[in-house]
Amino acid sequence: MAPALELDGIRKSFGATLALDGVTLEVRPGEVHALIGENGAGKSTLMNVLAGTFRPDAGEMRLGGKRYAPDSTLDARRARVALIHQELSLCPHLSVTENVLLGMESSRWGWVDWSACRRRALEVLKNFDHPEIRPERRVGELPVAARQVVEICRALSADVRIMLMDEPTSSLQREDVERLFALIRRLRDDGIAIVYISHFLEEVRAIADRYTVLRDGRSVASGEISSVSNDELISHMVGRPMGGIFPSRRDSSAGEVLLAVRDLTAPPVVHGASFELRRGEILGIAGLMGSGRTELVRALFGLDPVESGSYRLRGQSLALSGGKAADRLRQGFGYLSEDRKGEGLALPLSLADNLTLTRMSACSGRLGWLDLACQATQAQRWIGELGIRARTPAQSVRTLSGGNQQKVAIGRLLHQHADVLLLDEPTRGIDVGSKAQVYETIAAAAAAGKAVLMVSSYLPELFGMCDRLAVMSRGRLLPARPIDQWTPEAVLAAAIAETPDTTS
Repeated sequence: MAPALELDGIRKSFGATLALDGVTLEVRPGEVHALIGENGAGKSTLMNVLAGTFRPDAGEMRLGGKRYAPDSTLDARRARVALIHQELSLCPHLSVTENVLLGMESSRWGWVDWSACRRRALEVLKNFDHPEIRPERRVGELPVAARQVVEICRALSADVRIMLMDEPTSSLQREDVERLFALIRRLRDDGIAIVYISHFLEEVRAIADRYTVLRDGRSVASGEISSVSNDELISHMVGRPMGGIFPSRRDSSAGEVLLAVRDLTAPPVVHGASFELRRGEILGIAGLMGSGRTELVRALFGLDPVESGSYRLRGQSLALSGGKAADRLRQGFGYLSEDRKGEGLALPLSLADNLTLTRMSACSGRLGWLDLACQATQAQRWIGELGIRARTPAQSVRTLSGGNQQKVAIGRLLHQHADVLLLDEPTRGIDVGSKAQVYETIAAAAAAGKAVLMVSSYLPELFGMCDRLAVMSRGRLLPARPIDQWTPEAVLAAAIAETPDTTS
């Protein structure tokens, strides 16, 4: 039987940047093939070539033994090749039905048959039990996790034979990940070939049959996933052996209380949250999506309205209700949004502008004018320290890979000299090698006396990084406890508890 998909010598350049340098790949019918590599290795570029977004500069692609050269994404969908994007590519002003069937609508006599479209949308939506995702609802009104489900359903609607999945679980909660994996197994059993990108090696092991590693735009290793260890995979990805991913840290319990929050209530989600955050400490917040973790951090930073509660910073009372993000910046808070493209970065601007945006005064010259040379020097420092892959500080952030964009967002907080770092999913979309760099950066910030509040859906990083951990459940924050008093099972039990125990 011919391979479902074959790539031979695929090359793609963007100006002077060589993104793909002779990639070879073979995917068999009815298999899940993991594509692994660091950010900037070329994974997403390769997916876009397969999906018809980009044309390769050289090389050949074959589907079922026949030449494949799509002229557009619609051409690829007609060839039954569908891509689930890492960064959502939906139209927020359109309905769920319109997004799911965009370009593939049913019609009668030249008119769109909306009844048939709605039935088709319901058919693919039933794979995920999401009552909030109604066919007529506008996508822009949905939370990020629900939009990810719509993106997946859009790919399913194409009746695919090749499914390309670029970090499909990045915004999904546990139940949806399990549903997605069950769906992937059904598709595999039906003979559909699936190319699956993930930075979570435990996901790769749970779902993939074989793997290919990309490094610097080249295929450097492939084989059966059961025949290779995680350490070997990481070594292939980064080109060198790696030790432990989490840095060793000193005990921070003696640090002074920098931030004290009492009974913070931010309707409709957050109810009576209380905690203390010390200098030099990393306090983790776990919980399911929708539990109120993100809403808590946004309320602390003045992005969401607060109804009641008290707030003390460095022993001084602050106005919690009515506080604005600009006030929080002046008071020494730094905020990293989970939505780096929508909120975290100014995509059309340069790296230098994004890195220095919240403390432009550090690179201003006489009479308040921006000193561009000084700005470029300071930006270059953070580019070097964080290992950001970029040609120049003047490069647009939009042109960077997702992981390098995330490093820029973190670098801005460090340049800002914030005392309190509010980090919402700080390693989302970052590869293993880059995660180690980010963990080192966060640990160094804590060692320098900064207080870190870290929200994460990834339990290994909470256990590997945090001094204390609190669990958010149905809008209520349980008391924080030292990390060695928690187990993953206890965290999950607390997160799904029907009535959170806030007294234990």
